Amino acid sequence: MNYKRVFVPNSYVHLVIVAYNRKNIFTDNVTLLKNAFKNAKRYFNFEIIAICILPNHVHMILNPENIKEYPKIITSMKYYFSKNFNVGVETPTYGYINKGEKGIFQRRFYEHTITSQEELNKHLDYIHYNPVKHGLVSVVKDWEYSSFHKYVELGYYDINWCNFGNKYGILDMDIE
Repeated sequence: MNYKRVFVPNSYVHLVIVAYNRKNIFTDNVTLLKNAFKNAKRYFNFEIIAICILPNHVHMILNPENIKEYPKIITSMKYYFSKNFNVGVETPTYGYINKGEKGIFQRRFYEHTITSQEELNKHLDYIHYNPVKHGLVSVVKDWEYSSFHKYVELGYYDINWCNFGNKYGILDMDIE
């Protein structure tokens, strides 16, 4: 299958990296994941604009200095993580073994090129809301593995963003 990546200069890239067979490995290994990105920064110039680490996948928005390098950034991060991950990994299929892969990541990754501020805002919201979407927390502010709190500090979000709870007392109304 031929995959074509889009390389639009001066754009951001929303990436989703998924664990092999959706194994829950990322939140238990956050330090290793951070080190994998630090290692990639030794070779490539990029900024992580936003990130949300979930148990079995990671959402992030990258701003690479050279847009054509984002696949190499992901490859570098995956390589470092895989090389240093020594916990029981599910046995990969022959295709993975044949290519020297350990079966930690799905082979491909999702990417979407972001070219406008409006689109960037939508993707930031999507990334930060993702733990609620997956039922990991009931409010965004309770998920610790996300750049949400950084954006709160910067004034981009209110700490109670998307925390509707019983805001209007609807649950307390006596309607019969």
